[in-house]
Amino acid sequence: MITLPSFKESFAALVAAPTVSSIDPRHDQGNLPAVELLANWFADLGFSIETMPVGGRPDKVNLVACLGSGSGGLVLSGHTDTVPYNEPAWHQDPFRLAEKDGRFYGLGTSDMKCFFPIVMQVLQSLDLKKIKRPVILLATCDEECTMAGAKALVDANRGLGRHALIGEPTGLQPVIMHKGVMIETITLRGRAGHASNPALGNNAMEGMHEVMKSLLQWRGQLQESFSNIKFDVPVPTLNFGSIQGGDSPNRICAECELKIDLRLLPGMQVGDIRSSLRRSVEEAVAGRGLAVEFDEVFPGTPPMETDPQSEIVKVAEKLTGHDAGAVNFGTEGPYLNSLGMDTVVLGPGDIDQAHQANEYIEQDRIQPMHDLLERMIAHFCMS
Repeated sequence: MITLPSFKESFAALVAAPTVSSIDPRHDQGNLPAVELLANWFADLGFSIETMPVGGRPDKVNLVACLGSGSGGLVLSGHTDTVPYNEPAWHQDPFRLAEKDGRFYGLGTSDMKCFFPIVMQVLQSLDLKKIKRPVILLATCDEECTMAGAKALVDANRGLGRHALIGEPTGLQPVIMHKGVMIETITLRGRAGHASNPALGNNAMEGMHEVMKSLLQWRGQLQESFSNIKFDVPVPTLNFGSIQGGDSPNRICAECELKIDLRLLPGMQVGDIRSSLRRSVEEAVAGRGLAVEFDEVFPGTPPMETDPQSEIVKVAEKLTGHDAGAVNFGTEGPYLNSLGMDTVVLGPGDIDQAHQANEYIEQDRIQPMHDLLERMIAHFCMS
């Protein structure tokens, strides 16, 4: 007889597995420690196991675990990585699951390592011999930084099933829309010179002033063209997040760099917006003799929008008692949708806890999520 770890034991083991992902190589780690745990547990449950290396690194992988065969079924999806952490701000070891005041504390508890132990607990409670359509567990890497795991699935055209549930923190409420995000760096290069005579140089900072004025006008045009009242912030946003330029007050600024964050509504295409953005910048500095460079710091996650009439959305609304809504944060949902799945985002954690020191999940969220997943699997895979 196979003996699997309890919910708390498996949860603690996943929290203890370091899986930080970051665009900063100083903090970036692989997710293999968590995937190896999940692969062993789900193999013991009778699932077939497939690992997919991502980005040419042996320590970054996607896990696809499948029980059953045929079309349809249900994909239960989550990312295994966490964001970096500031250890001095934590009241305890971030990699040790701690219980206090009806909460589980630890790095990734809410976002979203709690999801996998709940899935495993549900599967142990079911008669898996009655599975008629496949149950598929998808565990990805690098959701928190580059979406490389989800993108690898798309690049491989790796369709998995008809319906998908992503267990991201939504407070047990179904989500079918979220904004897209892209981060760009704009660099202007001019010519340095003595500040006493502007003709001796070409001031990149003055050029960036024109760029920022142009982008503010462009943002206004976007917000007039796109709006969706289902979002708390109903318009697309552009944030000037960082600007650096020059080295001395008595030197003409030769180089200036601006970093911006854009949040896109469903219906806005990342490629189209990037092209429009760059035209606006180039027009702003045309004739000034400044060189312009663009860098895709984060190439972009598209907005998500799942058909509100799709079966999984209707089932999720019925089981939770909540209408499907929209959130401002991003997920792997648009990538799964592009592979032919109808995807709903629905998990027990709270986004307010994600990426925070002393991250936690309320213990009273565990059983409702267990019950919801049990009924989801019964509906899509056993009925």
